[in-house]
Amino acid sequence: MDFSLTEAQCALAGLTRDIVTGHLTEQRLREVEAGDDRFDPKLWKALADAGVLAAALPADAGGSGYGLLEQCAVLVELGRAVAPVPYLPSVAVAATVIAQFGTPRQRDRWVRPAATGELVLTAALAQPTGAEPTVARRDGGCWRLSGTNTAVPAGSVADLFVVTADTAVFLVTPTDPGVTVRPQHTVAGVDSAVVEFDGVALGQDRLLGTGDRIVDALHTRATIGLCAEQLGVAERALELTARYATERVQFGRPIGTFQAVGQRLADAYTDVEAIRLTLWQAAWRVSEGLPATIETATAKFWAADAGHRVAHTAIHIHGGVGIDKEYPLNRYFVAAKRNEFSLGGATAQLRRIGSVLAAEPG
Repeated sequence: MDFSLTEAQCALAGLTRDIVTGHLTEQRLREVEAGDDRFDPKLWKALADAGVLAAALPADAGGSGYGLLEQCAVLVELGRAVAPVPYLPSVAVAATVIAQFGTPRQRDRWVRPAATGELVLTAALAQPTGAEPTVARRDGGCWRLSGTNTAVPAGSVADLFVVTADTAVFLVTPTDPGVTVRPQHTVAGVDSAVVEFDGVALGQDRLLGTGDRIVDALHTRATIGLCAEQLGVAERALELTARYATERVQFGRPIGTFQAVGQRLADAYTDVEAIRLTLWQAAWRVSEGLPATIETATAKFWAADAGHRVAHTAIHIHGGVGIDKEYPLNRYFVAAKRNEFSLGGATAQLRRIGSVLAAEPG
């Protein structure tokens, strides 16, 4: 099977890289990271103006008609820069799922503005450990939504939350009565939020859909998107580390010439390629409408497990400078750790694969 990118995917990835590298200087990144929400509206607008946001959305929803594979090509490039823009939650997850399952009115109201960068969308999928799941109950002619979601990406800047409840998926705005949004500090900074729903009244126009199919679509796209970001993060971290190993001299030799250092770099290269292969396998199967539960969990396992090893290898080879928060590598380390555990770490993925295999007839 050929996992080479198509000409269109290469062009979109190249365009994204040009915009990001031309805009995100180290000084600019520090300015954004010193803010309240780790969001760069200028870069977001530049990506929107260039058509990057719209490119991978359906044509009938204001996009160019590309799909998940093109979104992954963009996400790899954004991961390489740890770019402070919410492309994954806004475009690859929320807008895409609304375009797939929503009504024409919902697409016009939310997807088209998301494609032009006017609105930021996100998906609220994670909940506090041990907490009761978010629930929706019928109350006359509306629904009442109650619950709490944590680590909502871009939650502080989002104009719409796609929320999974026990019975359905809903579209909720931060201005709806009963919604409380609080910034949440994570290892990667303040770009997430805790969102609480206290009996939020929602009409039928806010119901996106019911059933496992739409919930699975949200989780699958979010998981594969995280794997694509992790590929970019790990790939760039390895490049920075390999360059450092050729420049850092110890005992009169570049440290990269020492056997132990060379072996760790070689292992990291193998890990990056494993993330790459499993990501594109899962993304391709989903884009072709094929069953991909095991492949998605496999991709996330490698993104978590191999991403962990690459991140720690990068820190160890850099030595003390690797843990300095003023040094660029630290940004990749914390991004890799967040991607490792978001939506389930390596052990959770192995359990998911095991449960699927156990359910199959012998």
